[in-house]
Amino acid sequence: MKELNELILESYSDLTDSRLETLLEGREKPVQELTDAMRYSTMIGGKRIRPVLVLEFCRVCGGDPDHALDLACALEMIHTSSLIHDDLPCMDDDDMRRGKPSCHKEFGETTALLAGDALEAYAFEVAAGADLPAEATVKALRLLAAATGPYGMLGGQVMDIANESADDVSLQRLQATHQKKTGALIRAACELGCIAAGAEEKQLEAARDYGAALGMAFQIRDDILDVTGNELLLGKPVGSDAEEEKTTYVTLLGLEEAEKRAKDYTGQAYEALAAFAETDFLKDLTEMLLTREK
Repeated sequence: MKELNELILESYSDLTDSRLETLLEGREKPVQELTDAMRYSTMIGGKRIRPVLVLEFCRVCGGDPDHALDLACALEMIHTSSLIHDDLPCMDDDDMRRGKPSCHKEFGETTALLAGDALEAYAFEVAAGADLPAEATVKALRLLAAATGPYGMLGGQVMDIANESADDVSLQRLQATHQKKTGALIRAACELGCIAAGAEEKQLEAARDYGAALGMAFQIRDDILDVTGNELLLGKPVGSDAEEEKTTYVTLLGLEEAEKRAKDYTGQAYEALAAFAETDFLKDLTEMLLTREK
């Protein structure tokens, strides 16, 4: 069964990559460097977890994943835009991303900044053209905007920056930060798949609960990997959180308790899947994310 689910994951990832390649083809020479930078950062790898969640939640709610593909790609563009901006010298100042030079190291700081902006804007153009009924498209766009904006991912990034200069960051503050910074797009991925399938409200709520729990487990695992991970597998240096004296789940709770919390959130994610049929793939994906090494 797990081998089959690995094939499903690969299939979803390939489908997303193929569509992203088409969407990010440079069409005008005057802006070629900009589109090259957009494509470079989007296509240098990544787990494609958010698009996979969009497509699979669409399927388990009885929809056609092909109709959700542009929503999945739009979400990945927004995620990529956040990574480009995170790596900039004014933010985390990281030279490497996924084993390759960060966008600003490859194209320069100005082009990287604009590439991140352009991906975020283009994402909404792509999502607006999804093969869905008008009502579903509007609902999806509103959700995408909310997950991205001041009360979603970007708000979480501001909180994360503020945490760096704070003397004492509580666990509650850290959780609130990552519910936005990391969790907002993961929750949105699950909900977008449901919207594309025309799912009932009960399933939307369950998808939201699953995404919230998965997002927290995902972030805690990231914090753990910054301590225990392999740089070759991660494609970036480990130990950067400690060097920058960042407050993480590991620094607050210790490694053992952080691992326990990640397992607890994973259990909550499993429970939320009870609202859906045929969840073997989602369960395997959830387990894979808990035990991932990159």
